Amino acid sequence: MSTPLARLLRQEQLAFLTRDHSAWGGHLDQVRAFLGEGLQAADPARPVLVLGAGSGLEVPWALAPPDTTGWDADPWSRCWTALRHRRWAPWVFADLTGGLSELEAAVRRTVAEPWSGRRRGREQAILRLAGLLPSLHPDPTALRAWITARRPGTILSANVMGQFGVVAERLVETLFGGSPWTRDPEVADPLAEAMDAWTHRAAAAFLVILRESGADLWLVHDRAVVFTEAPLGLGSWENRWPQQLQGAEGLEVSDPLSGLDVMTLLGGTERIPFRTQRWLWPVAPGQQHLVEAVAFRAPRLGA
Repeated sequence: MSTPLARLLRQEQLAFLTRDHSAWGGHLDQVRAFLGEGLQAADPARPVLVLGAGSGLEVPWALAPPDTTGWDADPWSRCWTALRHRRWAPWVFADLTGGLSELEAAVRRTVAEPWSGRRRGREQAILRLAGLLPSLHPDPTALRAWITARRPGTILSANVMGQFGVVAERLVETLFGGSPWTRDPEVADPLAEAMDAWTHRAAAAFLVILRESGADLWLVHDRAVVFTEAPLGLGSWENRWPQQLQGAEGLEVSDPLSGLDVMTLLGGTERIPFRTQRWLWPVAPGQQHLVEAVAFRAPRLGA
């Protein structure tokens, strides 16, 4: 894969892997334990799917049943996993949002005139893209087709859903040749608002497919990104995650899922969560991620 999108995904993975891991021990222990439990609980007679498998840093492949497939659009993810775990697993290289290629085409059409190739003015291009984004509806057709064909018994989502918006924003910035966002919090940013709505639609479409898959679900994702130098703590589990954060006033917090409530979308009488965890992940100085891990059993026939 040598497309601009593939190169961007590789750069994002490299940027992640080259960060200082010295403070990540607690996070890695917890995410590996959670995903490992999901792999061990999986029915070995049915396929298992690991979404966002990445380089294998967070996925304990030694516990995966033989018929386990990794999924990551980064073109080097399978090789890095093989080097780390000595396991050349079956792999799918496809966009889990189902919308990044359409987004890339839309940005190209707004940045430059399709008929002449001449670049539009920055403000004109920003407003055109903000107006166009609501018409884009990410649809993960590749994921739906794989699930329909293979009928997995267990699906793990390994900290990928919270990256949908990040990758989409990096794609827009790359094609614009710089940041198109308004940095002043007092000034409206229609492009950022449209991008948030696109991210919400992408995550919702992804979760709907998982909800309808008939598989047990083990999901890990960034629930929030918190920017503060102050020490943070977590209280007991709260369905509204902001109420669980403790230890700092006036937090600057971003929502990687753009307002989507995973528990509401996946929960209900047919799918009831039986594992719920959250922990803090110190990703970088002044930046901590609130990580959420939830597991849902598939509806049982006759239950």
